[in-house]
Amino acid sequence: MVKVMLLGDAITEITCWRPLVWEQITSAGLAGSVDFVGSMNDLQPNCSRPQGFDPDHEGHSGWQAYDIARNNIAGWVQNTKPDIVQFMLGTNDVNIGHRNADSIIGSYTIMLNAMRAANPRVKVIVDKIIPTSWSDATIEAVNTAIPGWVQQQTTAESPVVIADCSRAAGFTNDMLRDDGVHPNSKGDQFIAGQIGPKLIQLIKDVS
Repeated sequence: MVKVMLLGDAITEITCWRPLVWEQITSAGLAGSVDFVGSMNDLQPNCSRPQGFDPDHEGHSGWQAYDIARNNIAGWVQNTKPDIVQFMLGTNDVNIGHRNADSIIGSYTIMLNAMRAANPRVKVIVDKIIPTSWSDATIEAVNTAIPGWVQQQTTAESPVVIADCSRAAGFTNDMLRDDGVHPNSKGDQFIAGQIGPKLIQLIKDVS
């Protein structure tokens, strides 16, 4: 089984893109060989629940990359030893923690090192963060910094790739809920469309 950890904040936990990605995995004929892993298994009642859907994940509403990197990630990945980790984190670092882009990217590095300590061959998808309705400058700065970070960190044994969920890739304000932060159903479709193909490719690479 290919173990996949979907890691993040509320944009992972309380939205409906995870079952949409599962539908893509099923359509690719890979559902029988994929195990979503994590300490959480909730799914909003308004989300579709496709046949065989694996609800396990590591999305934590309100949590910051800064704290996950320093307090949680090592235990999570040691417990599950994922083959693939996909993550979107940083929105709460900006809105709650008032951290800058360098802090968020630094937290990504700590998390990546923990993932590799648990599995030296782990494959990682980092998402460019969806925009807020007010186009927060720090989120845009993180997204601008991600390609350089990926270039620095990726290796043949443990590749890091980008799923681009940013405004530059086409995420628009009408894909956000009224709070201007979380995706609505259109946003879920967009996120799933960016993450799914990258995840399927990595699942095939592991298999």
